[in-house]
Amino acid sequence: MCEAYEVSTIQVADVAFVAAGPGRVAAALAGERRWRRWFPDLLLSITDDRGKRGLRWKVEGALTGTSEMWIEPALDGVLLHYFLHAEPLRPMAPEEVAAQTRDRRLSGRSAMLDAKFTAEQGRALGEPALSDEPDTATEGKVPR
Repeated sequence: MCEAYEVSTIQVADVAFVAAGPGRVAAALAGERRWRRWFPDLLLSITDDRGKRGLRWKVEGALTGTSEMWIEPALDGVLLHYFLHAEPLRPMAPEEVAAQTRDRRLSGRSAMLDAKFTAEQGRALGEPALSDEPDTATEGKVPR
């Protein structure tokens, strides 16, 4: 007999490559002010701080559920995965669910890109990924 699994109404999954080490990406995810800018109508509280592997949150506010930004080492950088599994505060028509899912996918993509550009700051296109180790040749210099 199959077990029944409850599926969240709003489900988003996305991924982006970041040309930086996991520590740089984790640092770019840190900070409640940053999360509020990314998701202004959501209250995120950390349920699992996984360090260089990312963050998991409890989601409250306009939606209730869970979210995660998972950092997976890949090539010379990382894959940054974004997940949101949540319920709206009220029942929604299918068209509203589709629109809400699209909007949440766009805000998640925007958050991932902000973290990506923050972690990659100082890296020119085509250059190798930035490692977590400080570069003593450029340490203390302001990126262009």
